[in-house]
Amino acid sequence: MLESEGLDGLIVTHLPNVRYLTGFTGSAAVLFLLGTELVLISDFRYRTQAESEVGEAARIEIVSSDVWGRAWRVLGEYHPVPTLGFEADAVTVQTAQRFDAAEVRSTLRPVVGLVERLRAAKHPSEVAAIREAARLATDAFEDAVRHIRPGVTEREVAAQLEYALRLRGSEWHPFATIVASGKRSALPHARTGTRRIEAGDLVLVDFGAQLDGYCADLSRTVVIGRPDERQRTIYDLVREAQRGALSAIRAGMTGQEADALARSVIASRGFGDAFGHSLGHGLGLEVHEAPRVSATNEDTLPENAVVTIEPGIYLPGWGGIRIEDDVHLTAEGAVLLSDGQTEFRELG
Repeated sequence: MLESEGLDGLIVTHLPNVRYLTGFTGSAAVLFLLGTELVLISDFRYRTQAESEVGEAARIEIVSSDVWGRAWRVLGEYHPVPTLGFEADAVTVQTAQRFDAAEVRSTLRPVVGLVERLRAAKHPSEVAAIREAARLATDAFEDAVRHIRPGVTEREVAAQLEYALRLRGSEWHPFATIVASGKRSALPHARTGTRRIEAGDLVLVDFGAQLDGYCADLSRTVVIGRPDERQRTIYDLVREAQRGALSAIRAGMTGQEADALARSVIASRGFGDAFGHSLGHGLGLEVHEAPRVSATNEDTLPENAVVTIEPGIYLPGWGGIRIEDDVHLTAEGAVLLSDGQTEFRELG
């Protein structure tokens, strides 16, 4: 890949990419890809951890301070490195100033998404980790859903869910758990608040789990009591759109084509403007990564990618419904990694 980009080396500073290439999970590192050799530079806190996690995958350099100073000295050992790439979307202005101050003898070139393109297609072990994270998340939701009832606040539901996730082995929450009730469910990325859930409310819950570093991302929408006709109609439409996408999406489609599988169903019923976000996104070491399943992505979805399928309809002043599941894309179709919500859950 470096050769195809006209690069002689690459500086990797985005930590999920460092982990993907070396196994290192620490919070501070610079990784050089120089020809066929990888050199990981980190600080004293991670000496034992780096040796344990990285092993022979990379040369390890540990410093007490000034990681970048050591990095430039290491680079000098491999001179010449005529053209050296760096991750444009991960390098801060301050780090770029370090490049200038070091008077690096290489030509530095910004690149975007180089390692991420490798990460998009998942190894079976990565798929297995995401599947287990999704199972864990589903089990936790089944525990937490018992606490969704009139009088309970959104934050209390989120706390119960996050507690259940941790009890079942989730390493962390890949993102802040969303619990949005009543009219607030019309906010696709609502902040969980202090509102007390009421009878008749829609309650949208967006949550995730993380296992072996890999993320699952699910959304479920339930109703407190019996749904009214409009709630039932909107829910059934979102479920129909998701089922259509799940049955037809496959590797080799463009992100645009996959997005249209669900969007066309919703738009045909007059709710196109109420589905404003993309159908889905890639999952892996990050909860949002390549590939994008969106109306603007004309790139093909690679075989073995893992993506979310999450159509939704959001009506300000009324509420919103989203159903989200995680799938593994193969040439033959999508393999569901999560349980797949089917019936409209009526609580209380």
